[in-house]
This record gives sequence, C-alpha cells and structure tokens, in this order.
Amino acid sequence: MTSMGFTKKILSGLALICGLVVTAQANTAGPAWDKAPNRVQDMAALQNGAKVFVNYCLNCHSAAFMRYNRLQDIGLTQDQIKSNMLLTDAKIGETMKAAIDPRQAKAWFGVNPPDLTVIARSRAGANGTGADYLYTYMRSFYRDPAKPTGWNNLVFPNVAMPHVLWELQGDRRAVFEEVTVQGQKTHQFKGWEQVTPGTMSTAQYDQTMGDLVNYLQWMGEPAQSSRQRIGIWVLVFLAGLTFVTWRLNKAFWKDIK
Repeated sequence: MTSMGFTKKILSGLALICGLVVTAQANTAGPAWDKAPNRVQDMAALQNGAKVFVNYCLNCHSAAFMRYNRLQDIGLTQDQIKSNMLLTDAKIGETMKAAIDPRQAKAWFGVNPPDLTVIARSRAGANGTGADYLYTYMRSFYRDPAKPTGWNNLVFPNVAMPHVLWELQGDRRAVFEEVTVQGQKTHQFKGWEQVTPGTMSTAQYDQTMGDLVNYLQWMGEPAQSSRQRIGIWVLVFLAGLTFVTWRLNKAFWKDIK
C-alpha cells in the first residue's frame, strides 16, 4: 500500500509538471509582440501618455496605487494636474480611481476591468516585456460583429474590453486565411484592412500608443530612473571598497608570508 501510494504521488507530480509545461507553451502562443519604444526618460512622451490614460483608460480602469500628485515627477505642475488630469471631483492627493461603478462594469463586460498600476510589469512573457505586450495589444483591435462589444483582439482573443480608441485608429478588420496544419483547418492572420480612417495616421497612432505604454511602464515604478542611477554609484562604491580591502589584506599579510 505504501509503495502504491508513493507511485501515485510520483504520477501526480509528473502530471502536474506536464500541465505546467502545456500552460507555458499556451501562454507563448499567438502572434509575435512588437518591440515597444523606450521613452521612459522622455518627459513630453510621459505627459502625453498620462493625458491619454486619464482621458480614455481611467473611465473603466483604476490605478489604485498611483496618486495624482506623483505626476509632478514627469514635469507637470499642480495647476496643470488640476486643470488637465482631474476630470472628476478627485483631490490631487488621492489615488486614481475609475469613473465607472464596479457593479456596472461587471454587468456590462462580464468582468471587472483590472487595475493598471503595475500592468506593464505583470504582462511580461516569453515573447517580450510587459511593455511589448501592451504596445502590441493596443494596436491589435479589429471589428468583430460576432462579439458582444463588437470588437476582438488578435493578441487577446475574445477580450471583454471594447476598442475605446477606435476613433483615433479608425475602423478596421482582420483578414484571415484558411490553412491546413497537421490535417486540421485553421484560420491564419494575413493582415489588416482599413474600413474607415481614424483621426490619426498609423504612425501617429503608434506613437501615441508608445507614449501610453511608456507612461504605464513608468507608473509601475516611478522611482525606476532614480533606482538605476543610484545603483550605478553603489556598484562603483562597492568596486572601490573591494579594491581597497584587497590592498589592505595584501599589505597586512605580506610580512607574515
């Protein structure tokens, strides 16, 4: 009985490992992620990204761990924050809360929209960084009448989120081609077909999404630049301390040897 119990535990462990491998492979499936532009040090890009975030994302999503007054770190004054970023009766020292009622969001979309404070740090995968994922995701919406919201996403199929930025990007549909893979018919993405133009060109929309993603990346760790700058000096100090310690050790032991 003991031997059989031990064997069952081994088989259960192997099944768990196989399940984890399959899950990991499934998470890496799908289209390749585009490389997100790195403009975290660009104050103008961060300010534009914050503007897009407040005007479009904050209607449904919250940033419960970010306060409005931290936007001063990207070059905005308190007056600019009050005039351009506080679209509700929130105070400048409060956290960024979604305008929508969570119960309404659950009824309309089926799920509560996730908090976006650390979304750029939590979406990293084998295909790239969290910024790469978000940059590709925000540029992969297409019209799909079969879905409840009328929209679908190439990176996140059957996503509950509608394309709130469609007026900027325009109305487009994804073109798929039926192919046979290992004896099974499947639909392979071939490209985009623009149905109606948006208020922005493709290059302008891509740049705007890059600014938004860079803001989300900054919001996940506002002190990132300071941490990296201080870290360099810490490494320099440790290297100097190591050299001094080595020389002292050599001088101390030279007469004994």
